[in-house]
Amino acid sequence: MKFEDFWYVVAWSNQLKPNKVLSRTILGEWLAIFRGEDGKPVALRDRCIHRNSRLSKGKVCQGKIECPYHGWVYDNSGKVVKVPSQGDDFYQNKIARCQLYQTKEQDGYIYVRLSSQPSEEFTPFKMPLYQQPGWETVKVINRFNNNVTNCAENFIDVPHTASVHPGIFRKSNKQQLEMTVERRSGSVFAEYRNETTNLGWFSKFLNCKGYKIRHTDSFHMPNVTSVEYDMSPNRRLFITSQCVPETENSTLVYTYVTYNYGIWNQFVKPLVYWTTQHIIRQDIAALNIQWEAIEKYGMQFTNTPADTIHIFVESIRNQIAAGKDPRQLPDKSVEVKFWV
Repeated sequence: MKFEDFWYVVAWSNQLKPNKVLSRTILGEWLAIFRGEDGKPVALRDRCIHRNSRLSKGKVCQGKIECPYHGWVYDNSGKVVKVPSQGDDFYQNKIARCQLYQTKEQDGYIYVRLSSQPSEEFTPFKMPLYQQPGWETVKVINRFNNNVTNCAENFIDVPHTASVHPGIFRKSNKQQLEMTVERRSGSVFAEYRNETTNLGWFSKFLNCKGYKIRHTDSFHMPNVTSVEYDMSPNRRLFITSQCVPETENSTLVYTYVTYNYGIWNQFVKPLVYWTTQHIIRQDIAALNIQWEAIEKYGMQFTNTPADTIHIFVESIRNQIAAGKDPRQLPDKSVEVKFWV
């Protein structure tokens, strides 16, 4: 198993208009993304095989992409179908093809897989409650100067919230929480207990009657995190983050927030968007500082029981990096108490 075996987001579906090309990077590979004549997404290596120009700087016409340097034209299979300098003498079967990658379109996202022979046929992560009645969705994209592992750990790390997001998300009030952390089948699940009102500025709106909160965080190989809050009737929230590895220290994160606030759904959408983006900007700053220290001193960490979820995530990603299947790791469950 390797990271190239999995599907990675390259765009929202509505970002890829007809006759438009997008430039993307996954695991260091440059991609030119466009829609073919049939409307389906196409992913080619962002390199013209003629003189090594960037196809993403060219233009798309009727489902074919034209190189900006000498005008070579490629179809949705990566085959060269036009060479202007050859005129009518052009014979396409004599020319090699551009590298083509497989694509999928699902739940309003476009995905690319780099491996042509994956270890098995994985499927993209299913977005929670996609287009379900009664649910509203906010989506944002942000780039982090850090790697996928550290980003994923940040998104499902409760202790940092009081320090990095004081007030808006949580505040430090020395509340003891409990969690059960499980590693199984290439995923990590953390179920929290004893949460009630420490939800930041919007505590009274989110849980005005002080219901017992059901809060679950999870990580799914190789790059997806999911946060679920069930706070009360008509107060449910899912935050799904897909961390796309561009390079060793650049991660593009597609965040999907879907919520059910009853009659408030449309009214609070601007506030949900602003809050989401504000919190993410704070995390971007924190992870940028972390990466500066990692570049200087390395990736050694000192863990406490509250970091169990981090340890499990790292064990899964380390297995994939070593070419192994993390689902072969033994199932493990740990009970943890910590304070926020």
